Amino acid sequence: MKTSFLPLLFAAALASVASLFAKNAHETVRLQIDIDRAVLPADSTERAVVKIGFNCLPLPRRESRPPVNLALVIDRSGSMSGDRIAKAREAALELVRRLGPDDVVALIAFDSEVETLVSARRVGNARGLEAAICSIEARGNTALYGGVAQGAEQVRRHIEDEKYINRVILLSDGLANVGPSSPDELGRLGAALLGQGISVTTIGLGLGFNEDLMARLAQRSDGNTYFVQNSADLPRIFAAELGDVLNVVARRVVVSVDFPEGVRPLNFVGREGVIRGQQAELTLNQLYGGQEKFALVEVEISPASAGVEREIARAHLTYEDALNQRTATLSARRAVQFSSNTKIVVSSADHRVQADYAANALAVAKDKAIALVDAGRRDDAAKLLRQQSKELKAMGDLYGNVSVQASAAAAAPEAEKLERDGLSNVDRKSYRSESQQTRNQQSSVR
Repeated sequence: MKTSFLPLLFAAALASVASLFAKNAHETVRLQIDIDRAVLPADSTERAVVKIGFNCLPLPRRESRPPVNLALVIDRSGSMSGDRIAKAREAALELVRRLGPDDVVALIAFDSEVETLVSARRVGNARGLEAAICSIEARGNTALYGGVAQGAEQVRRHIEDEKYINRVILLSDGLANVGPSSPDELGRLGAALLGQGISVTTIGLGLGFNEDLMARLAQRSDGNTYFVQNSADLPRIFAAELGDVLNVVARRVVVSVDFPEGVRPLNFVGREGVIRGQQAELTLNQLYGGQEKFALVEVEISPASAGVEREIARAHLTYEDALNQRTATLSARRAVQFSSNTKIVVSSADHRVQADYAANALAVAKDKAIALVDAGRRDDAAKLLRQQSKELKAMGDLYGNVSVQASAAAAAPEAEKLERDGLSNVDRKSYRSESQQTRNQQSSVR
Protein backbone atom coordinates (compact mmCIF):
# COMPACT_ATOMS: atom_id res chain seq x y z
CA MET A 1 0.00 0.00 0.00
CA LYS A 2 1.40 3.37 -1.01
CA THR A 3 1.80 5.82 1.90
CA SER A 4 0.71 9.40 1.26
CA PHE A 5 2.63 12.02 3.16
CA LEU A 6 0.64 15.00 1.83
CA PRO A 7 -1.69 15.23 4.89
CA LEU A 8 1.29 15.43 7.24
CA LEU A 9 2.99 18.08 5.13
CA PHE A 10 -0.26 20.03 4.88
CA ALA A 11 -0.72 19.93 8.63
CA ALA A 12 2.86 21.08 9.19
CA ALA A 13 2.40 23.91 6.71
CA LEU A 14 -0.87 24.97 8.32
CA ALA A 15 0.69 25.03 11.78
CA SER A 16 3.59 26.97 10.33
CA VAL A 17 1.36 29.63 8.81
CA ALA A 18 -0.52 29.98 12.08
CA SER A 19 2.64 30.64 14.05
CA LEU A 20 5.07 32.23 11.60
CA PHE A 21 3.92 35.84 11.78
CA ALA A 22 3.22 38.00 14.76
CA LYS A 23 1.90 41.12 13.10
CA ASN A 24 -0.36 44.05 13.64
CA ALA A 25 -1.76 46.37 11.02
CA HIS A 26 -0.11 49.28 12.84
CA GLU A 27 3.32 47.67 13.21
CA THR A 28 6.24 48.41 10.92
CA VAL A 29 8.07 45.15 11.68
CA ARG A 30 6.89 41.56 11.34
CA LEU A 31 8.59 38.86 13.38
CA GLN A 32 8.89 35.47 11.76
CA ILE A 33 10.45 32.14 12.81
CA ASP A 34 11.50 29.65 10.14
CA ILE A 35 13.42 26.39 10.29
CA ASP A 36 15.46 24.62 7.63
CA ARG A 37 12.98 21.68 7.67
CA ALA A 38 9.39 21.71 8.91
CA VAL A 39 9.58 17.94 9.52
CA LEU A 40 12.63 16.38 11.17
CA PRO A 41 13.79 12.73 11.20
CA ALA A 42 12.26 10.75 14.06
CA ASP A 43 14.15 8.83 16.75
CA SER A 44 17.51 10.55 16.29
CA THR A 45 19.39 13.54 17.65
CA GLU A 46 19.24 16.23 14.97
CA ARG A 47 20.87 19.53 14.21
CA ALA A 48 18.70 22.21 12.67
CA VAL A 49 18.90 25.89 11.76
CA VAL A 50 16.34 28.29 13.21
CA LYS A 51 15.93 31.58 11.36
CA ILE A 52 14.53 34.63 13.18
CA GLY A 53 13.40 37.12 10.53
CA PHE A 54 12.49 40.79 10.91
CA ASN A 55 10.45 41.78 7.85
CA CYS A 56 10.17 45.55 7.71
CA LEU A 57 7.40 47.34 5.85
CA PRO A 58 8.45 50.18 3.51
CA LEU A 59 7.97 53.70 4.78
CA PRO A 60 4.45 54.87 3.84
CA ARG A 61 5.80 58.10 2.34
CA ARG A 62 9.35 59.32 1.83
CA GLU A 63 8.50 62.65 3.44
CA SER A 64 7.34 60.83 6.58
CA ARG A 65 10.79 59.40 7.32
CA PRO A 66 12.57 60.35 10.54
CA PRO A 67 15.38 62.90 10.10
CA VAL A 68 18.98 61.72 10.12
CA ASN A 69 21.85 62.86 12.31
CA LEU A 70 24.88 62.16 10.16
CA ALA A 71 28.63 62.71 10.41
CA LEU A 72 30.72 62.42 7.24
CA VAL A 73 34.30 61.49 8.15
CA ILE A 74 36.62 61.77 5.13
CA ASP A 75 40.26 60.73 4.89
CA ARG A 76 42.32 63.53 3.33
CA SER A 77 45.74 61.97 3.91
CA GLY A 78 48.33 62.17 1.14
CA SER A 79 47.32 58.86 -0.43
CA MET A 80 43.89 60.34 -1.24
CA SER A 81 45.39 62.86 -3.69
CA GLY A 82 44.22 63.22 -7.28
CA ASP A 83 41.14 61.37 -8.50
CA ARG A 84 40.38 59.79 -5.13
CA ILE A 85 39.80 63.02 -3.23
CA ALA A 86 37.95 64.45 -6.23
CA LYS A 87 35.55 61.51 -6.33
CA ALA A 88 35.18 61.62 -2.55
CA ARG A 89 34.12 65.27 -2.79
CA GLU A 90 31.70 64.43 -5.62
CA ALA A 91 30.12 61.57 -3.65
CA ALA A 92 29.80 63.68 -0.50
CA LEU A 93 28.17 66.52 -2.46
CA GLU A 94 25.62 64.17 -4.00
CA LEU A 95 24.82 62.74 -0.58
CA VAL A 96 24.29 66.16 0.98
CA ARG A 97 22.02 67.24 -1.88
CA ARG A 98 19.73 64.28 -1.15
CA LEU A 99 19.29 65.25 2.50
CA GLY A 100 16.33 67.27 3.70
CA PRO A 101 16.54 70.69 5.36
CA ASP A 102 15.71 69.19 8.78
CA ASP A 103 18.45 66.57 8.65
CA VAL A 104 21.55 67.21 10.73
CA VAL A 105 25.02 66.75 9.27
CA ALA A 106 28.62 67.31 10.36
CA LEU A 107 31.76 67.18 8.21
CA ILE A 108 35.08 65.92 9.61
CA ALA A 109 38.32 65.56 7.67
CA PHE A 110 41.41 63.82 8.97
CA ASP A 111 45.07 63.44 8.02
CA SER A 112 47.76 63.63 10.70
CA GLU A 113 45.22 65.63 12.66
CA VAL A 114 41.43 65.72 12.85
CA GLU A 115 39.51 68.82 11.83
CA THR A 116 35.80 69.50 12.13
CA LEU A 117 35.08 71.49 8.98
CA VAL A 118 31.36 71.84 9.73
CA SER A 119 29.94 71.25 13.19
CA ALA A 120 26.69 69.30 13.50
CA ARG A 121 23.84 71.48 12.24
CA ARG A 122 20.64 71.37 10.25
CA VAL A 123 21.31 71.14 6.52
CA GLY A 124 19.19 74.17 5.58
CA ASN A 125 20.16 75.29 2.10
CA ALA A 126 23.49 73.39 2.36
CA ARG A 127 25.56 76.06 0.59
CA GLY A 128 28.11 76.44 3.37
CA LEU A 129 28.34 72.66 3.74
CA GLU A 130 28.95 72.20 0.01
CA ALA A 131 31.67 74.85 0.08
CA ALA A 132 33.39 73.03 2.96
CA ILE A 133 33.30 69.75 1.04
CA CYS A 134 34.82 71.39 -2.03
CA SER A 135 37.67 72.74 0.12
CA ILE A 136 38.96 69.30 1.18
CA GLU A 137 42.48 68.63 -0.14
CA ALA A 138 44.79 65.65 0.44
CA ARG A 139 47.81 65.88 2.80
CA GLY A 140 49.54 64.23 5.76
CA ASN A 141 49.07 60.84 7.51
CA THR A 142 45.97 58.90 8.71
CA ALA A 143 44.43 59.60 12.15
CA LEU A 144 41.51 57.27 11.47
CA TYR A 145 40.50 56.51 15.06
CA GLY A 146 40.46 60.19 15.92
CA GLY A 147 38.35 60.94 12.87
CA VAL A 148 35.68 58.39 13.83
CA ALA A 149 35.73 59.52 17.47
CA GLN A 150 35.29 63.14 16.43
CA GLY A 151 32.47 62.18 14.05
CA ALA A 152 30.72 60.35 16.89
CA GLU A 153 31.17 63.36 19.17
CA GLN A 154 29.38 65.53 16.61
CA VAL A 155 26.55 63.00 16.35
CA ARG A 156 26.21 62.97 20.14
CA ARG A 157 25.36 66.68 20.11
CA HIS A 158 21.86 65.78 18.90
CA ILE A 159 21.54 62.25 20.24
CA GLU A 160 19.20 63.23 23.07
CA ASP A 161 16.57 64.15 20.49
CA GLU A 162 15.21 60.68 19.81
CA LYS A 163 13.63 61.57 16.49
CA TYR A 164 17.03 61.33 14.74
CA ILE A 165 18.66 58.33 13.07
CA ASN A 166 22.34 58.42 14.07
CA ARG A 167 25.11 57.38 11.69
CA VAL A 168 28.81 57.97 11.02
CA ILE A 169 30.04 57.34 7.47
CA LEU A 170 33.80 56.81 7.25
CA LEU A 171 35.77 56.91 3.99
CA SER A 172 39.47 56.00 4.04
CA ASP A 173 42.05 54.60 1.66
CA GLY A 174 44.99 54.19 4.01
CA LEU A 175 46.35 52.43 7.07
CA ALA A 176 45.58 54.05 10.39
CA ASN A 177 49.01 55.28 11.51
CA VAL A 178 48.20 58.03 14.00
CA GLY A 179 46.58 57.06 17.32
CA PRO A 180 44.89 53.70 18.02
CA SER A 181 45.21 51.58 14.91
CA SER A 182 44.41 47.90 15.57
CA PRO A 183 41.19 46.07 14.58
CA ASP A 184 40.56 45.27 18.26
CA GLU A 185 40.80 48.93 19.27
CA LEU A 186 38.46 50.03 16.48
CA GLY A 187 36.16 47.10 17.27
CA ARG A 188 35.86 48.25 20.87
CA LEU A 189 35.06 51.76 19.64
CA GLY A 190 32.35 50.32 17.38
CA ALA A 191 30.80 48.32 20.22
CA ALA A 192 30.77 51.39 22.46
CA LEU A 193 29.04 53.45 19.76
CA LEU A 194 26.45 50.72 19.20
CA GLY A 195 25.60 51.01 22.89
CA GLN A 196 24.92 54.71 22.29
CA GLY A 197 22.71 54.06 19.27
CA ILE A 198 25.33 55.10 16.68
CA SER A 199 26.27 52.87 13.74
CA VAL A 200 29.43 53.35 11.70
CA THR A 201 29.52 52.54 8.00
CA THR A 202 33.02 52.05 6.60
CA ILE A 203 34.06 52.55 2.98
CA GLY A 204 37.54 51.28 2.13
CA LEU A 205 38.95 52.74 -1.08
CA GLY A 206 41.76 51.19 -3.14
CA LEU A 207 44.22 48.58 -1.89
CA GLY A 208 46.02 50.38 0.92
CA PHE A 209 43.49 50.31 3.76
CA ASN A 210 43.22 47.76 6.59
CA GLU A 211 40.15 45.68 5.74
CA ASP A 212 40.21 43.88 9.11
CA LEU A 213 39.97 47.19 10.94
CA MET A 214 37.23 48.59 8.69
CA ALA A 215 35.13 45.41 8.83
CA ARG A 216 35.48 45.08 12.62
CA LEU A 217 34.44 48.69 13.21
CA ALA A 218 31.34 48.29 11.03
CA GLN A 219 30.41 44.87 12.38
CA ARG A 220 30.65 45.80 16.05
CA SER A 221 28.54 48.95 15.53
CA ASP A 222 25.93 47.22 13.31
CA GLY A 223 26.93 49.31 10.29
CA ASN A 224 27.64 48.44 6.67
CA THR A 225 31.06 47.99 5.07
CA TYR A 226 32.18 48.42 1.46
CA PHE A 227 35.34 47.71 -0.54
CA VAL A 228 35.68 50.17 -3.44
CA GLN A 229 38.58 49.43 -5.75
CA ASN A 230 37.77 52.17 -8.24
CA SER A 231 37.10 55.69 -6.95
CA ALA A 232 34.58 56.19 -9.76
CA ASP A 233 32.24 53.88 -7.78
CA LEU A 234 32.15 56.16 -4.74
CA PRO A 235 29.02 58.14 -5.72
CA ARG A 236 27.09 54.87 -6.21
CA ILE A 237 28.25 53.51 -2.83
CA PHE A 238 27.38 56.73 -1.00
CA ALA A 239 23.93 56.68 -2.64
CA ALA A 240 23.35 53.06 -1.59
CA GLU A 241 24.36 53.80 1.99
CA LEU A 242 22.16 56.88 2.18
CA GLY A 243 19.29 54.78 0.86
CA ASP A 244 19.58 52.64 3.99
CA VAL A 245 19.92 55.59 6.35
CA LEU A 246 16.85 57.31 4.92
CA ASN A 247 14.74 54.16 5.29
CA VAL A 248 15.21 53.29 8.96
CA VAL A 249 11.89 52.15 10.45
CA ALA A 250 13.05 50.63 13.76
CA ARG A 251 15.96 51.03 16.16
CA ARG A 252 17.21 49.83 19.53
CA VAL A 253 16.24 46.34 18.48
CA VAL A 254 16.55 43.46 20.96
CA VAL A 255 15.42 39.92 20.18
CA SER A 256 15.50 37.04 22.64
CA VAL A 257 14.75 33.46 21.62
CA ASP A 258 13.72 30.89 24.21
CA PHE A 259 14.27 27.22 23.42
CA PRO A 260 12.34 24.54 25.33
CA GLU A 261 13.86 21.52 27.02
CA GLY A 262 15.20 19.15 24.40
CA VAL A 263 16.30 21.97 22.08
CA ARG A 264 19.83 23.19 22.82
CA PRO A 265 21.05 26.38 21.14
CA LEU A 266 24.61 25.88 19.94
CA ASN A 267 25.68 29.08 18.21
CA PHE A 268 24.68 32.02 16.07
CA VAL A 269 25.73 31.47 12.45
CA GLY A 270 27.54 34.55 11.15
CA ARG A 271 26.58 36.89 14.00
CA GLU A 272 27.95 37.78 17.42
CA GLY A 273 24.87 37.07 19.49
CA VAL A 274 24.89 35.80 23.08
CA ILE A 275 23.70 32.36 24.24
CA ARG A 276 22.92 31.80 27.90
CA GLY A 277 21.57 28.37 28.70
CA GLN A 278 18.29 27.95 26.80
CA GLN A 279 18.12 31.53 25.57
CA ALA A 280 19.78 33.30 22.63
CA GLU A 281 19.84 37.10 22.51
CA LEU A 282 20.82 39.60 19.81
CA THR A 283 20.98 43.41 19.79
CA LEU A 284 20.75 45.42 16.57
CA ASN A 285 20.87 49.16 16.09
CA GLN A 286 18.52 49.72 13.15
CA LEU A 287 16.15 47.98 10.74
CA TYR A 288 15.40 49.29 7.25
CA GLY A 289 12.05 49.60 5.49
CA GLY A 290 11.43 47.20 2.62
CA GLN A 291 14.16 44.85 3.84
CA GLU A 292 14.46 41.68 5.86
CA LYS A 293 17.09 41.34 8.51
CA PHE A 294 17.58 37.99 10.17
CA ALA A 295 19.57 35.87 12.57
CA LEU A 296 20.43 32.18 12.28
CA VAL A 297 20.78 29.94 15.34
CA GLU A 298 22.04 26.38 15.04
CA VAL A 299 20.35 24.05 17.53
CA GLU A 300 20.59 20.42 18.63
CA ILE A 301 17.25 18.65 19.06
CA SER A 302 16.76 15.52 21.14
CA PRO A 303 15.01 12.48 19.60
CA ALA A 304 11.23 12.36 19.20
CA SER A 305 8.87 9.69 17.92
CA ALA A 306 7.24 9.78 14.49
CA GLY A 307 4.05 11.84 14.42
CA VAL A 308 5.01 13.98 17.41
CA GLU A 309 4.79 17.78 17.13
CA ARG A 310 7.04 19.89 19.35
CA GLU A 311 7.54 23.58 19.86
CA ILE A 312 11.08 24.47 18.87
CA ALA A 313 11.41 28.19 19.61
CA ARG A 314 9.68 31.28 20.95
CA ALA A 315 10.98 34.70 19.97
CA HIS A 316 10.33 38.05 21.63
CA LEU A 317 11.21 41.28 19.83
CA THR A 318 11.39 44.76 21.35
CA TYR A 319 12.15 47.82 19.27
CA GLU A 320 11.50 51.54 19.01
CA ASP A 321 9.38 52.64 16.06
CA ALA A 322 11.51 55.27 14.32
CA LEU A 323 8.43 57.12 13.05
CA ASN A 324 6.74 57.76 16.39
CA GLN A 325 9.49 56.89 18.94
CA ARG A 326 7.15 54.40 20.65
CA THR A 327 8.33 51.06 21.98
CA ALA A 328 6.76 48.01 20.35
CA THR A 329 6.94 44.35 21.26
CA LEU A 330 6.21 41.27 19.17
CA SER A 331 6.25 37.55 19.83
CA ALA A 332 6.23 34.47 17.61
CA ARG A 333 6.54 30.73 18.09
CA ARG A 334 7.41 27.80 15.87
CA ALA A 335 6.75 24.06 16.09
CA VAL A 336 8.09 21.14 14.06
CA GLN A 337 6.91 17.60 13.41
CA PHE A 338 8.85 14.36 13.28
CA SER A 339 8.64 11.55 10.75
CA SER A 340 10.45 8.32 9.91
CA ASN A 341 9.69 8.89 6.23
CA THR A 342 12.73 10.41 4.50
CA LYS A 343 10.62 11.75 1.63
CA ILE A 344 8.51 13.76 4.06
CA VAL A 345 11.61 15.24 5.69
CA VAL A 346 13.18 16.15 2.33
CA SER A 347 9.94 17.64 0.98
CA SER A 348 9.56 19.84 4.06
CA ALA A 349 12.86 21.67 3.47
CA ASP A 350 12.80 25.46 3.47
CA HIS A 351 15.22 26.22 0.64
CA ARG A 352 15.58 29.87 1.52
CA VAL A 353 16.66 29.13 5.10
CA GLN A 354 19.12 26.56 3.79
CA ALA A 355 20.49 29.07 1.26
CA ASP A 356 20.92 31.72 3.98
CA TYR A 357 22.72 29.18 6.14
CA ALA A 358 25.00 28.14 3.26
CA ALA A 359 25.96 31.73 2.45
CA ASN A 360 26.77 32.53 6.07
CA ALA A 361 28.62 29.27 6.71
CA LEU A 362 30.83 30.09 3.72
CA ALA A 363 31.33 33.66 4.94
CA VAL A 364 32.50 32.36 8.32
CA ALA A 365 34.79 29.84 6.60
CA LYS A 366 36.35 32.59 4.49
CA ASP A 367 37.06 34.68 7.58
CA LYS A 368 38.77 31.66 9.14
CA ALA A 369 40.67 31.03 5.91
CA ILE A 370 42.08 34.56 6.01
CA ALA A 371 43.40 33.95 9.53
CA LEU A 372 44.98 30.65 8.44
CA VAL A 373 46.68 32.25 5.43
CA ASP A 374 47.96 35.07 7.63
CA ALA A 375 49.46 32.41 9.91
CA GLY A 376 51.27 30.79 6.96
CA ARG A 377 48.84 27.83 6.82
CA ARG A 378 47.66 28.14 3.24
CA ASP A 379 47.04 24.40 2.86
CA ASP A 380 44.84 24.33 5.95
CA ALA A 381 42.87 27.31 4.64
CA ALA A 382 42.23 25.51 1.35
CA LYS A 383 41.28 22.33 3.22
CA LEU A 384 38.77 24.30 5.29
CA LEU A 385 37.07 25.72 2.20
CA ARG A 386 37.01 22.29 0.52
CA GLN A 387 35.39 20.73 3.57
CA GLN A 388 32.78 23.47 3.71
CA SER A 389 32.11 23.04 0.00
CA LYS A 390 31.73 19.27 0.45
CA GLU A 391 29.24 19.65 3.31
CA LEU A 392 27.15 22.19 1.44
CA LYS A 393 27.15 20.09 -1.71
CA ALA A 394 25.80 17.14 0.28
CA MET A 395 23.02 19.33 1.68
CA GLY A 396 22.19 20.81 -1.72
CA ASP A 397 22.07 17.41 -3.39
CA LEU A 398 19.94 15.78 -0.68
CA TYR A 399 17.30 18.52 -0.67
CA GLY A 400 17.54 19.52 -4.33
CA ASN A 401 18.48 23.07 -3.32
CA VAL A 402 20.10 24.74 -6.32
CA SER A 403 21.17 27.84 -4.32
CA VAL A 404 23.11 25.70 -1.84
CA GLN A 405 24.59 23.68 -4.72
CA ALA A 406 25.74 26.92 -6.37
CA SER A 407 27.42 28.11 -3.16
CA ALA A 408 29.21 24.78 -2.83
CA ALA A 409 30.30 24.84 -6.46
CA ALA A 410 31.72 28.36 -6.14
CA ALA A 411 33.76 27.47 -3.04
CA ALA A 412 35.62 24.53 -4.63
CA PRO A 413 37.66 26.49 -7.21
CA GLU A 414 38.33 29.19 -4.63
CA ALA A 415 39.97 26.54 -2.45
CA GLU A 416 42.14 25.45 -5.37
CA LYS A 417 43.16 29.03 -6.15
CA LEU A 418 43.89 29.76 -2.50
CA GLU A 419 46.09 26.67 -2.18
CA ARG A 420 47.94 27.52 -5.37
CA ASP A 421 48.31 31.30 -5.10
CA GLY A 422 47.40 32.28 -1.57
CA LEU A 423 45.43 35.50 -1.08
CA SER A 424 46.37 38.58 -3.06
CA ASN A 425 45.65 42.01 -1.58
CA VAL A 426 42.56 42.32 -3.79
CA ASP A 427 41.35 38.81 -2.89
CA ARG A 428 41.82 39.42 0.82
CA LYS A 429 39.85 42.65 0.74
CA SER A 430 37.11 41.06 -1.35
CA TYR A 431 36.89 38.10 1.05
CA ARG A 432 36.60 40.37 4.07
CA SER A 433 34.10 42.77 2.50
CA GLU A 434 31.88 40.06 1.00
CA SER A 435 31.96 38.10 4.25
CA GLN A 436 30.90 41.13 6.29
CA GLN A 437 28.11 42.01 3.86
CA THR A 438 26.80 38.43 3.99
CA ARG A 439 27.06 38.26 7.78
CA ASN A 440 25.07 41.48 8.01
CA GLN A 441 22.15 39.18 7.09
CA GLN A 442 20.04 41.69 5.28
CA SER A 443 18.06 41.39 2.04
CA SER A 444 15.09 42.89 0.24
CA VAL A 445 11.71 41.67 1.43
CA ARG A 446 10.28 39.19 -1.06
